[in-house]
Amino acid sequence: MNEENKKVVTRFAPSPTGMLHVGSIRTALFAYLFAKKNTGIFILRIEDTDKEREVTGAVEQIMDSLKWLGIEWDFGPDKPSDAFGSCTQSERLDIYHSYARMLLEKGFAYVDPFTEEETEAFRKKAGEEKRPFLYREHRPEKLITNWSVGKALRFKVSKISETLWHDEVRGKLSAGPEALDDFILIKDDGFPTYNFCHVVDDIEMGVTHVMRGEEFIASTPKFISLYNALGKEAPHFITLPQVLGETGTKKLSKRDGAKSVLDYGKEGYVSPALFNFLVFLGFNPGGEKELFSKEELVSLFSLERIQKSGAHFNPEKLDWFNQEYIKLMPEKEAIDMMLSFFPEESFTTEEIKNRFYRMGGTAKERAVTLASYYADFLSGEYSYLTKEPTYTDVSLIWKKSNETESKNALLSLLEIVQKNSGEESMKNDITVLAKELGNGPVLWPLRVALSGKEKSPDPFTLLSVLGKEVSLQRLQSAINSL
Repeated sequence: MNEENKKVVTRFAPSPTGMLHVGSIRTALFAYLFAKKNTGIFILRIEDTDKEREVTGAVEQIMDSLKWLGIEWDFGPDKPSDAFGSCTQSERLDIYHSYARMLLEKGFAYVDPFTEEETEAFRKKAGEEKRPFLYREHRPEKLITNWSVGKALRFKVSKISETLWHDEVRGKLSAGPEALDDFILIKDDGFPTYNFCHVVDDIEMGVTHVMRGEEFIASTPKFISLYNALGKEAPHFITLPQVLGETGTKKLSKRDGAKSVLDYGKEGYVSPALFNFLVFLGFNPGGEKELFSKEELVSLFSLERIQKSGAHFNPEKLDWFNQEYIKLMPEKEAIDMMLSFFPEESFTTEEIKNRFYRMGGTAKERAVTLASYYADFLSGEYSYLTKEPTYTDVSLIWKKSNETESKNALLSLLEIVQKNSGEESMKNDITVLAKELGNGPVLWPLRVALSGKEKSPDPFTLLSVLGKEVSLQRLQSAINSL
């Protein structure tokens, strides 16, 4: 292949037979990054020829998942090409039929003469004789080439020999003659099989590099024989490493976390974190840096850095990525998104909603997901934002103080809050008091008076979030309880 004269074209070609999960979308990511790195074209193609298994809404879910993750396509179901037309296979049947007739004319195809029952009998006999079933061994001498929709059409393998090819990640690969067989091109309902139509589409769309999972290695000899029969050069094959579950012993499944991509968004993950995390599943940019923008990953991406061995899907690592990206978000944007996970009835008054907003900056710094703030609220961690604290479960008295000392400290704090109108001056006066009496004897009763908890954000944050009036009321209540 003359690389100088070919523009890089990659594609992601999912079947709408289910929801798009993270293992599948990693393939889309790599194809997208490689195309953009080489100022090439990235195509979203919907392979919907298996109508019996198609799931309603799956096409929309695929497109929404890619958009949410930040993967834009140059051509797709919503962006047909003037050069090759639709990117939805069910709308390209005439093209597949045209290529099928081309193969018939060249002597590389024939009408399948056997019923399903007869074919199954051949298969059963091969199993009984403990030998691989090869349809070509039953190919009749006189082939039927007068084909029309309603009859299944098979490819005729002409050269039975070892197949050799180069994979950009795995290197030299080969398969013996048993890998070649007369496979179905067009089913009797007029729809093409995957083995046929994806090759036709890749030819028509000018695809130069095919990213795929290792499950397609075994079928590669069929693809190559089809390219040869059509007189076309095969694209570069790039076999990606499997995404493995945490144990590293098997392919990632739903039980291990292979959820729908959009489910991660619903759970409070941010798209840059998932994007970055998925790229690292099988790709190593080198160096110690782990957090990258999409533009940086495009710039760094190369086929040479794709690993051969499987990549472990580590949920804890994804959480780390997500937490770090939330910290990098603009504060207002992050708080707005975190509050969107709260049902509206969580905020009984506008003032309480404002308290949650003011506490949002602190919540953002510790949030693992955008939903963490709401989860912490449900656990009771932020109960002091919605109701008055009580002092029955936690002592207002610092462990090295007595009741009188704590009460006097609270009286001094009450006076400081009363006389100060600015947060900064209030903080300065409290700091002076803490230097005089000690941090523990001053800040401990202040924290407990405002929150009713041993553990909470620092008391200066609590003063700011609750406001002067509420802070005074709670300080007075704490004094009264002593």
